[in-house]
Amino acid sequence: MNAPFKLRPYQQEAVDATLRHFRQSDESAVIVLPTGAGKSLVIAELARLARRKILVLTHVKELVEQNHAKYQSYGLTGGVFSAGLKRKENRHQVTFASVQSVSANLDQFRDEYSLVIIDECHRVSGEETSQYQRIIELLRQQNDSLKVLGLTATPYRLAMGWIYRYHYRGFVRGSSEEQDKPFQHCIYELPLSYMINRGYLTRPELVNAAVAQYDFSALPEDRFGEYAEKDVNQLLSKHKRVTRAIIEQVVELAAERQGVMIFAATVDHAREITSYLPEHETALVTGGTDLKDRGLLIRRFKQRELKYLVNVSVLTTGFDAPHVDFIAILRPTQSVSLYQQIVGRGLRLDEAKQDCLVIDYAGNHVNLHHPEVGEPKPNPDSEPVQVFCPGCGFANIFWGKTDSEGRVIEHYGRRCQGLLEPAEGDEPAAQNGRPQQCDYRFVFKECPHCGGENDIAARNCHQCHKAIIDPDDQLRDALKLKDAMVIRCAGITLGVDGSNLKITYHGEDGEELSESFDFARLAQRTVFNKLFGRRFANGQAPKTFNKADEVLESQALLPAPDFVIARKQKHYWQVQERIFDYRGRYRKANEADRY
Repeated sequence: MNAPFKLRPYQQEAVDATLRHFRQSDESAVIVLPTGAGKSLVIAELARLARRKILVLTHVKELVEQNHAKYQSYGLTGGVFSAGLKRKENRHQVTFASVQSVSANLDQFRDEYSLVIIDECHRVSGEETSQYQRIIELLRQQNDSLKVLGLTATPYRLAMGWIYRYHYRGFVRGSSEEQDKPFQHCIYELPLSYMINRGYLTRPELVNAAVAQYDFSALPEDRFGEYAEKDVNQLLSKHKRVTRAIIEQVVELAAERQGVMIFAATVDHAREITSYLPEHETALVTGGTDLKDRGLLIRRFKQRELKYLVNVSVLTTGFDAPHVDFIAILRPTQSVSLYQQIVGRGLRLDEAKQDCLVIDYAGNHVNLHHPEVGEPKPNPDSEPVQVFCPGCGFANIFWGKTDSEGRVIEHYGRRCQGLLEPAEGDEPAAQNGRPQQCDYRFVFKECPHCGGENDIAARNCHQCHKAIIDPDDQLRDALKLKDAMVIRCAGITLGVDGSNLKITYHGEDGEELSESFDFARLAQRTVFNKLFGRRFANGQAPKTFNKADEVLESQALLPAPDFVIARKQKHYWQVQERIFDYRGRYRKANEADRY
């Protein structure tokens, strides 16, 4: 049967990419399409083309219903397996199901499925005991060639990083030392800017808040880059005037708008916000809202009986109200992905809708069109920067800092993300049939046994597999010794006398340690270049110095170690260790107190 919808060009490209990939491989894959790009149509087309049984999973009943409806519009009949929809049908060729319902009824899914499609697949964790992984494992027992395809607008989790490993444009996500990813390949991706520029999505009107904003920057972050609810509530309780002023502005600006979504930081915050809005025009939805009440409130909002919809972390995915034309963000987040999900609620096309007003009152400083970097911001001043690999030339995107002319002066990348095709003559089996990640490291920990460069968090050398001394152990042991000095290095100065280069390390409290390298001697020159030349310019431009004068001329880009350890000799201190790129429990120079 012919499809009743003509797929947009990019939707057809996504379908073609899927067919191409799974004809060649059984490895799991991800399609990345922005919110509003019509993922349900891509799913429906793939389901229409399937000849064997497939299972379409997602985490909320609204998406189960939406994806099923698109498939039914082809004139085909599919099953629904969702307790929330009061249907448990699993005998059709295509079944649309909630992950919770399937996980609770695994014994009913022992047939042989050829394909599992997971909508909003950024929710899939790498844990083997998770609901998604348990389902996939069961289906693989029936079919070891099972194909797994995920679709999402935001292929990133703050706790995990990227949810896939290899990108079809020739790079990898994260480093090989990281935990396994739930998916192997990203086979198609479309940026948000593409959709907006071509009129597939509404243009966002990003406006700076004209009233006071919240400042969450002083709050401690957890490992997800987020803030504890009690800390946020405590801060917000001191700024009730700010909240009232913000909502007064929202109401004023909403006069010419059709639908307003307000994203609150906590439940208490959401209740306070709601108290300042017109009662008869406002709904509040939280994770604790009764499902029946939630459905009614959302339906009234979509029918425009309500103008304001306040929510806390529950309407960022699986929610479709095209008339929304005003997004007010009153919650903090470090995730570009989550920020895009929030803004995406207002970017769907709708009749008479010219744009979507977006105001960030939480000081998130997120550029909607910036790529996701893959790690929480190391500090508020960081921005995505492009860093070229000296090894393979790949243009990496890392967090970093630039000067007034846009030059990268610092970045936080560890390893090049470029993919290299196997060299001629390499055994395909040794390469696992796929390109390998470039092994250039911008920061590294050197193996004392073989000299191999390893990730700064590595415990064992990836080349010789021997244990690498932990910098924390080095520092702890040195601090116990009476004849050792450890300084937190705040900077270095250089001096040259003929072929001799003297480096003085300055501690934050005025301590000094020095050492010299004689450039007339090959061995000392080699040691210097391994320590300092290899790390020159943040590892972006490693350099081999042949003369001491050359080093002096380039001292502005010479790296300084974070710690220097020396041992007492008869009449002087001899530098024994220089610890670069330190990330551990001890405080570095001029940092806030730790150890």
